Amino acid sequence: MGHSRRAFRSPLNLVRGVCRWATAIAGALALTGGLPAAGPPASAAGLTQVTGFGTNPGNLSMFTYVPDSLPADAPLVVALHGCTQSANDYYTHSGWPKFADAYGFALVLPQTSSANNANSCFNWFEPGDSGRGQGEALSIKQMVDKAVALYGSDTRRVHITGLSAGGAMTANMLAAYPDVFAGGAIDSGMPARCASSLITAYTCMYSPPDKSPSQWGQLVRSAAPAGTASWPRVAIWQGTADTTVRPANATELRDQWTNVWGIGQTPSRTENLGGGTTSSVYDDASGHPAVEVYSVSGMRHGLAVDPGSGAEQCGSSGTYYLDTICSSYHTARFWGLDGGESGDTLHG
Repeated sequence: MGHSRRAFRSPLNLVRGVCRWATAIAGALALTGGLPAAGPPASAAGLTQVTGFGTNPGNLSMFTYVPDSLPADAPLVVALHGCTQSANDYYTHSGWPKFADAYGFALVLPQTSSANNANSCFNWFEPGDSGRGQGEALSIKQMVDKAVALYGSDTRRVHITGLSAGGAMTANMLAAYPDVFAGGAIDSGMPARCASSLITAYTCMYSPPDKSPSQWGQLVRSAAPAGTASWPRVAIWQGTADTTVRPANATELRDQWTNVWGIGQTPSRTENLGGGTTSSVYDDASGHPAVEVYSVSGMRHGLAVDPGSGAEQCGSSGTYYLDTICSSYHTARFWGLDGGESGDTLHG
């Protein structure tokens, strides 16, 4: 559908160039002999595949996880995998199923494939796939609508999160659909509307443009429906040793979303958490956390997890799932999914 799909059918030298980009954003070698990595499996163990969720212009697959005895009007969380990953990979490692069970919410895990992108990345850098009412972005929105219809989810408590390319797509979804999502979490990702082509994707990853907060904020406002006055609460996770998506992206993301909220770039407070993590909180005018930035000291490119059975632990370590701190736990509490007020990570 988009430029990237045509590009992957182009001559071998271009394919190799695209593969090098996809490898970089995934943060590891994902190619063999210069050929694209294999796509994710057709099915995801432990998950339920849902079909017939709309016109699906982005050619995505929908998987869900629903705890037993899910109450009516429960929250909904959409979780986007990174490059070379699958819905099942994210389900297995991220820790989100633990909190779906503990706090009572449904999970939607969209999945792309090598038919869309050589390394199964969401096409966050393609305007035709990341804008409102188009491509993969519309497919994800249609999954939300389907899940709400199937599980009776509370439309006021729909959230979205993602890693790397999934994190960048999360930022774009928050910009395009602020009327759909109450909150988001961008893990090792890029600012909304940072890239509009494969070439500019490189720039965003390695040396994001140093735009002013108002310039970044305007990119969000221009992507949202005209007259939007209510915005999602946004968590930003970034490792300080990430050489695939440089830490400067977290600063630009902070500038972008604090500007959207009409608040300054000086944190209201900071807190030292476990795993070498510092949380910086930016309150809205009513004193509630609107933006939080979690900086994980020494963490490379990936999602922060903390295997174990403790209440604040989650997930399992693996490629791009790094044993530091349970980001899913802190994100869920920031969104108020534990039944507390948003921002209980600091006040609980």
